[in-house]
Amino acid sequence: MSNYLLRHLQVMLFSLGRLWRQPVASLMTITVIGIALVLPAGLFVLSENMSSLSNRWDSASQITLFLQQNVSPKQAKKLTDELQSWPEIKQLHYQSAKQSLEEFRQLSGLGDVLDSLPNNPLPAIIIVEPDDDNIEKATISQLVQKLDALSSVDQAKLDMEWLQRFRSINKMVQRGVTILAILLSLSVVLAIGNTIRLAILSREAEIRVMKLVGATDRFIRRPFLYTGFWYGILGGFVAWITLVFSMGLLSGPVNDLAGQYGSDFSLHWFGGFMFLILPFTGAILGISGAWLAVGRHLHLIEPS
Repeated sequence: MSNYLLRHLQVMLFSLGRLWRQPVASLMTITVIGIALVLPAGLFVLSENMSSLSNRWDSASQITLFLQQNVSPKQAKKLTDELQSWPEIKQLHYQSAKQSLEEFRQLSGLGDVLDSLPNNPLPAIIIVEPDDDNIEKATISQLVQKLDALSSVDQAKLDMEWLQRFRSINKMVQRGVTILAILLSLSVVLAIGNTIRLAILSREAEIRVMKLVGATDRFIRRPFLYTGFWYGILGGFVAWITLVFSMGLLSGPVNDLAGQYGSDFSLHWFGGFMFLILPFTGAILGISGAWLAVGRHLHLIEPS
């Protein structure tokens, strides 16, 4: 077993040495692999940050009911008690027309103008918080329609409807990241496979001699597989470095923008997670590409 592991270690270092002796060609291939890996990784990090940002708004599922102007406080209280018994509703908050006017007065600073009005133009409102925190479910839309159909309600408005669109866009981005990751992973496999194919063709005479003296396909295949392994894992490290550098450039502007809106949101890099995933993924793709290339071309080379 020790001799077997030692032989694998020797072949691994031998394959790395071959890459080292061809620095320009090896660096170009590794860089291409790194770019192919960092694109879906960067989009994944951004989509996860978008999801984290959207989950910060707890009030996203609140529904505001604008009552009819002719609804009396007694009728509003009766409506509130009725709605409180609905299983879809978690809690309610009633705000009278007078309270709405005072709130608008404080926020707008138009007290003199409001005092000159003959009547209070603002309606009483009821703020409804659904029992389900997931505003994307169809039950929320059905609840809005059901509330809007009440005779005492002039309009039912789902607060922050844009957040639903934001989350829908984020889902679409995540789906696109998955498709892009699959396509770019395939491109990495093909790029490494083509590189290994060229290496096999350049060593065709050497392979014929090795087969002539009795070398097995497994023995001949091993250094090519380790070459693919090194291409993939080094490409993964390049992708990680590129990702950390890019997130570092974006972090400052994102934090400044969040600060202008009074938020403590900061960009999460997932650096430790990506440090493990990207090289591991690159190594798997590298070995896969090398295996396909060797399996296709090695059996075609036979001693004459």
